[in-house]
Amino acid sequence: MSNVLDHPVPAAPAPPAVRRARRPRRIEPSQRTLVSPHSLRSRRGRIVYWTVLTLTILIFTLVFVFPLYWMVTGAMKSSSELVRLPPTLFPEHPHPEVYKKAWSQMDLGRYMLNTFIYALGAWLLQLAVDVSAAFALSKLRPMFGKLVLGGMLLTLMIPPTVLLLPAYLTVRDIPILHLNLLNTPWAIWLPAAANGFNIFLLKRFFDSIPSELLEAAAIDGASAPRMLWSIILPVSRPILGVVSIFAVVNVWKDFVWPLLVIPDTNRMPVSVAISQLSQEMPQNVLIAALVIASIPAVAIFFLFQRNIMAGLTAGGLKG
Repeated sequence: MSNVLDHPVPAAPAPPAVRRARRPRRIEPSQRTLVSPHSLRSRRGRIVYWTVLTLTILIFTLVFVFPLYWMVTGAMKSSSELVRLPPTLFPEHPHPEVYKKAWSQMDLGRYMLNTFIYALGAWLLQLAVDVSAAFALSKLRPMFGKLVLGGMLLTLMIPPTVLLLPAYLTVRDIPILHLNLLNTPWAIWLPAAANGFNIFLLKRFFDSIPSELLEAAAIDGASAPRMLWSIILPVSRPILGVVSIFAVVNVWKDFVWPLLVIPDTNRMPVSVAISQLSQEMPQNVLIAALVIASIPAVAIFFLFQRNIMAGLTAGGLKG
């Protein structure tokens, strides 16, 4: 009989957890990237990654910021330097006092106040109409609600220039009431009240809010306006911020419609007033006026750009 010790004893099979740990990790197709994780963990991979990322950010920043820089520095150049070829990157003899000259000579304070009034009224009226319409389409679900929403979305496919003539005729003679709204703020406020794009954004956000909240409020005896004010609006601040920014910026930068409905010089918004006075002013003064007029819109974008992205991507409540 041979000794049992002369034969090697086979090793016990590894536990399932150990066998799974020894297997190479499988990378799902959705996790595969152009550069492998192993390459990114190496020193050379990290250097290449951060170099490409930094260059990309710098290039895109220059592309978007350079027009602003060119406008701000162009106002401080003399008229002869503005038309020089090749153009100078920075003013040889800066004249920052041209901004004060543009403010006083073009009376920008009055025109910017007019624009602020138009933007404020359009913002308030647009919030009242668009929020109510989106709430009704999302939560109240009236008869033919989908048809109404489809009609609103169809208006986004119509070029704005096509709507100028019928909108102008409507503002000049309001149906049934027969009122002429030309040279009044209502000529800007009323057409801006109903915005199909904003209603669509608000409805999509309201759809993500659980209906159980409204059902519980209805059991407690809350009416539809009470639900909108106490439940919907407090959780909809991100999307309300987005709609508010769009409403203010659209009115602030609008040119063609105010040119048609506000012919009175004293009531013009700043965009129309600069265009009307451009023939009487030197080019550098005109550029300085454009810089001053664009400061509010640019400041709103830079201050609230994070809110814009958050509002467009945010959902309602979780759980």
